[in-house]
Amino acid sequence: MNTDPHHLFAEVSLDIARGAYHAGVQKLGHATEGYAESYTYHVLLGKALKGVGRYREAREEFMTCCRLAPQNEVARQELLDVHFLMLDEPADRLASELEQLSIALQGFTAPVAPETSDPTPVAEQRQPFSDEESIPIPTESLAALFAAQGAVKKAIRVYTELIGINPAHAASYKQRIKDLLDKL
Repeated sequence: MNTDPHHLFAEVSLDIARGAYHAGVQKLGHATEGYAESYTYHVLLGKALKGVGRYREAREEFMTCCRLAPQNEVARQELLDVHFLMLDEPADRLASELEQLSIALQGFTAPVAPETSDPTPVAEQRQPFSDEESIPIPTESLAALFAAQGAVKKAIRVYTELIGINPAHAASYKQRIKDLLDKL
């Protein structure tokens, strides 16, 4: 940030002349220290705030200018302009913002996505576990899913773990392992 006030004020004045009011507010907002009694600082900040539609804050800045230099007509004229802008301003700021938003959204159409009713085949679905990764909770449905996806090694590993967890169904699991080995 530029510490020389002349350069700072020249930059902000140029921003305001170009209509880049937000840039002016931002630059002056960062440089508040040491400018409490600077007429130029307050008049430029007031003009930038007026440009972005923050009329109440702009009025405060111009009132400070009138206090600092009561003989200067620039701040007094700006204060009058802001006063009339505030009178024309809608009473409910939220309502005016919503109105502007609805005007902006009138031309909006949602992007059309091609509709497909075909689900992704099980064999093409992403496989969540690598072959080496241990599966924290082996289940029959997970083993069946792996088998349907073609991840035979994973399915066999899950069925093998299920034999240890649920020995009552060991015969069924062994048959499924045998069927999977036949597929290989």
